[in-house]
Amino acid sequence: MITLLPNREKSLLRLHPWVFSGAIDKIIGNPKLGETVKIQDSKGNFLAWAAYSPNSQIRARIWSFDENEKIDKNFFLKRLKKLPYNAYRVANAENDFLPGCIIDYYNGYLSIQLLSAGWEIHRSVLVECLKEVFPDCKGIIERSDSEVRIKEGLEPLVQILYGEVPKDPIIIEENGLKILVDLHNGHKTGYYLDQRNARKRIGELAKDKNVLNCFCYTGGFGLFAAAGGAKSVRQIDVSASALELAKQNAELNNLATPIDYIESDVFAYLRKCRDRGETFDLIILDPPKFAESVSQVEKAAKGYKDINLLAIKLLAPGGMLATFSCSGHISPELFQKIVADAAVDAKRPVHILENFRQAQDHPVLSSFPEGMYLKGYLVAPSR
Repeated sequence: MITLLPNREKSLLRLHPWVFSGAIDKIIGNPKLGETVKIQDSKGNFLAWAAYSPNSQIRARIWSFDENEKIDKNFFLKRLKKLPYNAYRVANAENDFLPGCIIDYYNGYLSIQLLSAGWEIHRSVLVECLKEVFPDCKGIIERSDSEVRIKEGLEPLVQILYGEVPKDPIIIEENGLKILVDLHNGHKTGYYLDQRNARKRIGELAKDKNVLNCFCYTGGFGLFAAAGGAKSVRQIDVSASALELAKQNAELNNLATPIDYIESDVFAYLRKCRDRGETFDLIILDPPKFAESVSQVEKAAKGYKDINLLAIKLLAPGGMLATFSCSGHISPELFQKIVADAAVDAKRPVHILENFRQAQDHPVLSSFPEGMYLKGYLVAPSR
């Protein structure tokens, strides 16, 4: 049992799913890593059931605010969603009341990340639940290779939890296109499903445009741009293996649009384009997370500003920039300010035409604003 200090229960009363170490008055008993503990206020009133993590600043992650709820197989079963997609997010961690648990479905296979201590006890029950909810499942791979686990006092790991998962990339379908996903070596769980809606929108905007897709990974945005009738597409990434998969994705869909693949650091490549006087009608900036913690926000903001400044300078007359941040510590308001400052420094003020957010299968719990990690803007220089 965990007792909080006086007046430190306010966040839990607002249904926020974390208890930080600094809010704790005392721990009764000797709970083990991942064990379910009762959280109470300083007067002994029940607040929540949570998974205990003795090594993390987030000392407890909430399972339930219902005193009568049991953390058992039925608890997990009712939190797993099944949707009519070929590939989608089954569980979005705290936002689906499964703290530290990310589950993605990929055309008959499940790729999961277990990033918090509670799953060290409940992993096997979760697997049984997944087999029950997805009777067609051919294999389950755990991709818990994130450094987040280290903060929880856990070792990063990758393992097969059920069945078989091919070493070669599998094929999924997204909005009519076929896409190869490497479940063993791809980023995160294999693919960025959260950008499904944005990729579709880029396809709608790309007709007859010269498109530059930066940080392209396996080419998703460029793929949809080409399918949408782009005049040309240039895919840029520092990873040769990601670019190879991007090429295979284009071949898989028999796309007629000319596509170039450039292995390069994006910052350096944008500067080369600037120095050559090149311009593009549509630029996509979808970089990896620049801020892993609050302490990195200032440095990350400078990085976001640099690439956005360069991209805005490279826009042709009438051009558009789709720019994103997946750093949860960068708020939408801060990201908008960064883009605005970049435009001022580029001496090309921009208008925000559209906002982008993560796809609907990546819900955001209203009491957990940290869940709104992905934000983006479609901007164009003012006329």
